[in-house]
Amino acid sequence: MLQNLIDVILPVFLVIGAGYAATLFGYFKEMHVDGLMKFTQGFAIPCLLFLAIAHLDLTASFDPRLLGSFYAAAGICFVAGMLGARLIFGREWEDSVAIGFCCLFSNSVLLGLPITERAYGPENLTGNYAIIAFHSPFCYCVGITVMEFIRNRGHGGTRMVRSVFSAMFKNALILGITLGFIVNLSGIAIPAVVDEALGLITRAALPGALFALGGVLVMYRPEGDLKAIGFVCCVSLVLHPSLVWLFGSLSALPQDLFRSGVLNAAMAPGFNAYIFASLYGRAKRVAASSVLIGTGVSILTVWVWLTLLG
Repeated sequence: MLQNLIDVILPVFLVIGAGYAATLFGYFKEMHVDGLMKFTQGFAIPCLLFLAIAHLDLTASFDPRLLGSFYAAAGICFVAGMLGARLIFGREWEDSVAIGFCCLFSNSVLLGLPITERAYGPENLTGNYAIIAFHSPFCYCVGITVMEFIRNRGHGGTRMVRSVFSAMFKNALILGITLGFIVNLSGIAIPAVVDEALGLITRAALPGALFALGGVLVMYRPEGDLKAIGFVCCVSLVLHPSLVWLFGSLSALPQDLFRSGVLNAAMAPGFNAYIFASLYGRAKRVAASSVLIGTGVSILTVWVWLTLLG
């Protein structure tokens, strides 16, 4: 048990901690964090996802039992987060949607990928890439659709549909995934020199993003709303992976895909939860603090899930 914590989890969080410390003590400035985050989120990680999807064996990767287990659980957590915020904490519907999005969007790229790779090796990331291929499109489609429906009550559906598609296809991660599918399905061969160049960029993606994430977390200190933040962390870190475990067991999901599904679900809310809250100016403090506190608490909860997975 302790070996999982030392060998798998702590190296990932040490990189995050290094970024946090460098920013906290002023060595890494806010402008540096913004620049590194822009490079990783807007360029390096989309390149990583593009290459992964372009080279993925689609027939072997996209097991409907994996996607059904993961996204059915994610959808339930979105509804649980939204209704909990509304009925338990008395938040307005727009705030409730933003809080539900926090429960929906697990950090499958910055935390799920490196932790799964360290735990089970790079050859066992097939399930991760299958989940990631649909993650941003699914989560943004659900979140934006529900938010726009609530905001545009009585204004017809045209404006809502336009808002959904506009927001989704401005997302660099979705563009990288889409281009990867186009290359994969069309059979276009990526020139070796381009493939190698993209490989050089992608090797900087995850460590750079983890370091930048540490810097980002400095900017969002937890303030107030602690009950709502605790609720989000419980749904994200406990309910989501528990549901994936249940659905995956019932559907006899193969072990490698089962591990990927549970671990991705067990990750803390991703930074996109704060981006979504900022996009609509709703529940920003809850979103930012949920990312910060959830990331810290997940050191222990992911350790538990890795121990249970064996």
